Amino acid sequence: MSSLFPALSDPSAGPRPALRFGERALTYGELAAAAGALAERIAGAGRIALWATPGLETAVAVVAALTAGVPVVPLNPRSGERELGHVLRDSAPAAVLAAPGDRLPDAVGALERLDVDVRAREAYAPAAGDDEAPALIVYTSGTTGPPKGAVIPRRALAVTLDALAEAWRWSGDDVLVHGLPLFHVHGLVLGTLGPLRRGGSVRHLGRFSTDGVARELGAGATMLFGVPTMYHRIAEALPTEPELVKALAGARLLVSGSAALPVHDHERIASATGRRVVERYGMTETLMNTSVRVDGEPRPGTVGVPLPGVELRLVEEDGTPLAAWDGETVGEIQVRGPHLFTGYLNRPDATAAAFTGDGWFRTGDMAVREGDGQVRLVGRKATDLIKSGGYKIGAGEIENALLDHPGVREAAVTGEPDEDLGERIVAWVVPADPGAPPGLDELAGHVSRLLAPHKRPRVVRHLDALPRNDMGKVMKRVLGQDGAQGDA
Repeated sequence: MSSLFPALSDPSAGPRPALRFGERALTYGELAAAAGALAERIAGAGRIALWATPGLETAVAVVAALTAGVPVVPLNPRSGERELGHVLRDSAPAAVLAAPGDRLPDAVGALERLDVDVRAREAYAPAAGDDEAPALIVYTSGTTGPPKGAVIPRRALAVTLDALAEAWRWSGDDVLVHGLPLFHVHGLVLGTLGPLRRGGSVRHLGRFSTDGVARELGAGATMLFGVPTMYHRIAEALPTEPELVKALAGARLLVSGSAALPVHDHERIASATGRRVVERYGMTETLMNTSVRVDGEPRPGTVGVPLPGVELRLVEEDGTPLAAWDGETVGEIQVRGPHLFTGYLNRPDATAAAFTGDGWFRTGDMAVREGDGQVRLVGRKATDLIKSGGYKIGAGEIENALLDHPGVREAAVTGEPDEDLGERIVAWVVPADPGAPPGLDELAGHVSRLLAPHKRPRVVRHLDALPRNDMGKVMKRVLGQDGAQGDA
């Protein structure tokens, strides 16, 4: 089994900072000793769960499990009892790792509990094994049924992190700042394991704040990872927070992911700081597929080109590959390569349905490709592909157009049945001024001028806020369940 974290076995790396969560920190030597001690305790345990709070214990526990060759199941501390019960029944872990003092719900408390001691000391000795062996079992959001456990092998972790290092020139000199949850691949794999694989360090904010970003980037950090909600808050704060402007301007790399970053926020950040936010595209089952490269052309609205080792194609509804790279023709993204998961735990039916006969993974994401191969996401096949008047329309580009209107603070676009058009475009809008929300005629005319008339909204509904999950993604299936004012 190849070493995922070479610096942990390197005595010369011992004094270098590895992890910092708030005021608590570990050097590489301390992390190696703490992970080594926990690895000794859990070796041979089979599958093990992790109560993934944003703290040192979570990071030590994952490194220890990977050191011992034990698959780990990160648990979302904000999950309800029913969801937790499903995950635990499905994954059947032998025990749960948690920080001392963490209170566990009944569904988790029934397991044997192993407290993580970040002060423990033992020799660091990675177990021998297979790069195809499971490393993580990460449960999907469950938008179309109970969450499924994506089995991610060690090979996929190494391939993705090394591909990103090449695309971003990520090195051991980089210091990463983020405030992301640690139960998902963005915060855990990219944001925690990524720096450790490079021999760099990570500073976790605990809870995201613009003050925290300014403080850490201003104190020598070089990179920031965030989701669009975080970058939107940054963009809103820039006019009144000069220290934030200065800190972002000095960063080497700003990265956004987990959902598309609106072009409006891209432009506000670039205008104020001179720095462009880099977007990448991935998902639980694939880890990372594409990214804008640090040596590439910054182009707001795209998620870059396929990473090294990733094969990517767009296909029609019948699976026919699209040949056109014209920036207009919409197709579903399919990917193939060593970065993929091996399957869904206990779900051979779902695994088989997710892949084509020749090994391409069906992402369910819709996109277009520009003439130079850049990928531009337009939404999810299930919720963001709107078939209206004979056109296939992606919700994402309409959302970006709406956000260019000064009266729109937030926007989401969906389709709903229409006898004439098949589907009509519905704009869900959080107005900048709730007392004077922009109406249908105004927004339809605005979109028609920026895009094309057939992409204009036919209905506008006003909301106080858009429903979002823990990663900041808009939950479009929730839209319409609560009352909302609107006109058609």
